[in-house]
Amino acid sequence: MKLSKKIFAVLIFSIVMAYLESAIVVYLRLLYYPEGFIFPIKIIPYEIFLIELGRELATIFMLASISYLIGVKFVERFAYFLFAFGMWDIFYYVWLKVFINWPASFLTDDLLFLIPVPWISPVLAPIIISIIFIVMSIVLLTFHSRAIIIKKSILVNILLVLGVMLVLFSFMWNFQSRLNMTSPVEFFWEVFGIGIFLIVAGCVVLIRTSFYQNHSQ
Repeated sequence: MKLSKKIFAVLIFSIVMAYLESAIVVYLRLLYYPEGFIFPIKIIPYEIFLIELGRELATIFMLASISYLIGVKFVERFAYFLFAFGMWDIFYYVWLKVFINWPASFLTDDLLFLIPVPWISPVLAPIIISIIFIVMSIVLLTFHSRAIIIKKSILVNILLVLGVMLVLFSFMWNFQSRLNMTSPVEFFWEVFGIGIFLIVAGCVVLIRTSFYQNHSQ
């Protein structure tokens, strides 16, 4: 199967999956947040909370599964996972906007994830990450199709690990108090911004190193 057809297949899967995910969220909000989804967050029944944890894990496994089936080598599968995740996350918000006209803006607070603790941020933050995922996935898939070997380095690893840690910290810091805040909820844009800068820097170094070393051989 051609690269373009594979990407299109993963794109359709991600959009449809986002539809299902957003539909479930619409039902949950009608049941537990009929007045609107705002902070402070209401505590849902423990049984429903456990089901939500399972749903989040199922989402990751579904994205990983389609990536594994479409790709062949690890780099290719990882790239498809990034692409699927990014598209799914963006279209999740697109469908919510279509269904219930939410979020009101890119700065609307959202409860992103529950594992291992609640992740909280404005909607714009995960969208930025999703865009980076999509761009990086296209680069990796292009490199793979042209037999360009990805050149890893200690610098790239340090930049990416530090960047991811800072982004995760910006989502999860002081989550217990933030869950009980009134919207808008505090968010460490400075920490998030530094984390994104490091991730982008790591990706740029990886791309430049891989491209020039392969063409110099």
